[in-house]
Amino acid sequence: MLSRLFARTVEVSAHCDLPCGVYDPAQARVEAESVKAIQEKYQANDDPHFRARATTIKEERAELAKHHISVLWSDYFKPPHFEKYPELHQLVNDTLKALSAAKGSTDPATGQKALDYIAQVDKIFWETKQG
Repeated sequence: MLSRLFARTVEVSAHCDLPCGVYDPAQARVEAESVKAIQEKYQANDDPHFRARATTIKEERAELAKHHISVLWSDYFKPPHFEKYPELHQLVNDTLKALSAAKGSTDPATGQKALDYIAQVDKIFWETKQG
């Protein structure tokens, strides 16, 4: 019992309850692709019930994409990444803003803009995984 009291402690941190180490911008990309697809379907359908449902789902998907990008920014990317990619903070901010714009819009161009930003985050992410 006393040995446990005086044992050294180990500090750990993770984005979830278990340190899984699983990160991938693909999660955000899939959600953003859904946003854009819904925006396109919204434009092609005049039914008010469909449009109301599409708006709700589009907003949920945009929020999920924002969550996945935020997790990458806060949990995956570390100071060495920000040093190597000084544009990363601004890129993540621009990506989150683009997703917010897509969340509030039915124009597929806003969904595409969010996807374009996510592609840039994805490129940097995979470069950091290489070394």
